[in-house]
Amino acid sequence: MSLPASPSPPGNGANHPSTNNLKILLTMSTLFSKIIQRQLPAHIIAEDTQHIAFLDIYPKVTGHTLIVPKKEIDYLFDLSDEEIATLFQFAKKVGKTLEKVVPCQRIALSVVGLEVPHLHIHLLPIHEEAELYAKDSPKKAPDEVLAKLASSITNTSIR
Repeated sequence: MSLPASPSPPGNGANHPSTNNLKILLTMSTLFSKIIQRQLPAHIIAEDTQHIAFLDIYPKVTGHTLIVPKKEIDYLFDLSDEEIATLFQFAKKVGKTLEKVVPCQRIALSVVGLEVPHLHIHLLPIHEEAELYAKDSPKKAPDEVLAKLASSITNTSIR
């Protein structure tokens, strides 16, 4: 199966503004790397040697969680099969715990990753699919609300 070619910048792209911005982004440590290294604060709810989970500070829904590999990688399909498997196994454990703490019908999952150049999975506790497509921009959650939720989640067994 062949895929259509993606559009490329004019010429060879070397001097195209989006190409230059991408080069800058890829050479600097991401926000997520700084959270992993504890250089930036976060409401961390789970962690193992390869992954970290923390609450999104701009949640689409209550309990919106980001699952991030500690390895700096931008794109899901650049991971090995084994790395993808362990990432999703970790996400499953966190999702099962979220279900116990945040009332929801289901935990939705998305992998988009355009806003931060570091692979991440969004776990979203939802009651209906429409919650995923809300037009309103998420507002920053109060730190005390996130702290209380993070405490409830971390005090619940992750299996």
